[in-house]
Amino acid sequence: MRHYYRPWVGFLSGIAGALVVAGLFFLTSSARESEPAIKVETTPVNRDARLGASFAPVVKRAAPSVVNIYSTHIVHIRPMRIPVFVDPVFRQFFGNQFPNDGREHTRREQSLGSGVIISPDGYILTANHVVDGADEIEVAIADNKKEFTARVVGTDPPTDVAVLKIDAKDLPAVALGDSDQLEVGDIVLAIGNPFRVGQTVTMGIVSALGRSGLTGFNQYQNFIQTDAAINPGNSGGALVDAEGRLVGINTAIISSTRGSEGVGFAVPINMARHVMERLIAGGKVTRGDLPILLQDITPGLAKSFDLPDQKGALVSDVFPNTLAEKAGIKSGDVIISFNGKDITDVHSFQLAVSECAPGSSAAVKLLHNGRPETVTVTITELPVETASGGNDQKKTAFAKPMIDALAGVTVADLEPEVRRQLRMAPGAQGALVSNVEPASNSAEAGLQYGDVIMEINRLPVRNAEDAKQLGRQDKSDQILLKIWRRQDNLAGTCYLSVDNTRIGK
Repeated sequence: MRHYYRPWVGFLSGIAGALVVAGLFFLTSSARESEPAIKVETTPVNRDARLGASFAPVVKRAAPSVVNIYSTHIVHIRPMRIPVFVDPVFRQFFGNQFPNDGREHTRREQSLGSGVIISPDGYILTANHVVDGADEIEVAIADNKKEFTARVVGTDPPTDVAVLKIDAKDLPAVALGDSDQLEVGDIVLAIGNPFRVGQTVTMGIVSALGRSGLTGFNQYQNFIQTDAAINPGNSGGALVDAEGRLVGINTAIISSTRGSEGVGFAVPINMARHVMERLIAGGKVTRGDLPILLQDITPGLAKSFDLPDQKGALVSDVFPNTLAEKAGIKSGDVIISFNGKDITDVHSFQLAVSECAPGSSAAVKLLHNGRPETVTVTITELPVETASGGNDQKKTAFAKPMIDALAGVTVADLEPEVRRQLRMAPGAQGALVSNVEPASNSAEAGLQYGDVIMEINRLPVRNAEDAKQLGRQDKSDQILLKIWRRQDNLAGTCYLSVDNTRIGK
């Protein structure tokens, strides 16, 4: 583009350009979601206050913001054609009450959930599974006195969070609390529409915080656990504190009866708000990533690394030629803090990284050989997960020299054919584990057939003979193994701590 024009031509061109830019801005702005005006209160509840005789004032503050969500699914059915049902003689007697003529039929299925109004102009937070796959979504407020058709702004299945929008103004929006301020024992209220009986309020306490590792639940778990009754229909509803502020979105229960048994879970509002803001801004959630492999610290690993406790995440491997490697993170480091937030285990680290914007910088505090260090690393974008293929590793007959200190383990040299089968680098060194006795201490520690022992107590292992000698020489209570492992399409190193106190007994 030129920077200078003749006076009149430039003047007229400038006006025309301004009109075009203004038009483009208008079109772009109208297509984008407007930023919601949410109210956030970050002060913790007053835990020294005495309980009153009623929670009615709290309910009056929060309940108007909780809505019913009716999701309709249109199911297409193509029944099997049964000739007798379409036979004229049969129809003469039975009519069309058996419509199995092979033609496609549709059926409308409706499910019920709850949601929470978080801005006066109609933004609603709910659980993704409440609206997942819905063809029509209706929102009812004021105990079903007003109904609106809702559209989906965005969904995030990994956290089970969804954002809806209805065309309305001056709605009773809830105030958002700070879920990081919650403590176990705080009183909470669950508000929703269980079993279609109408809006219902139940009371309980925060039973636990940071619940994770639950199978069959969201990918990113940091649940608030509560004993406030949560039942079918409560999903997507509000979990509020004793001052009526939204601290969680009710999402799931553990129950043998499909009813409340006192083990309910809610997505913390800080996590839900983080997802909501990204869905409104761009329609999707991009997550940060750090290309390293981590493992939780077991009592044996804590002893082997001379750590005071099991808090932190152990770096088992760092992918080569990555920003993490360039920042100075190394295998064997223990990450104890990320951007000022304490790291207790691998899950807490993954959550902290995932909430970072790709391209941003983060301060990682770690223990390197027992000494605290802080490095600055650039966060990359988490790639879309792909299905991993099967493990095509073939079993091969190997020689079986014994490792004395690691009783029950047999190893072999890394022959070129073995490296090819494992898809290792041509110059890789180590001792291949060709057998592990099921009752051995090494098997209990997690050592497997096909692992490659690279270090024993931080000393390099080049071949099977090195493994034998280091195993015979080491008399420590805990043997620290650094191994290389391929599992499906993922390969990397990790650490195992083998109890050496019972060997030979």
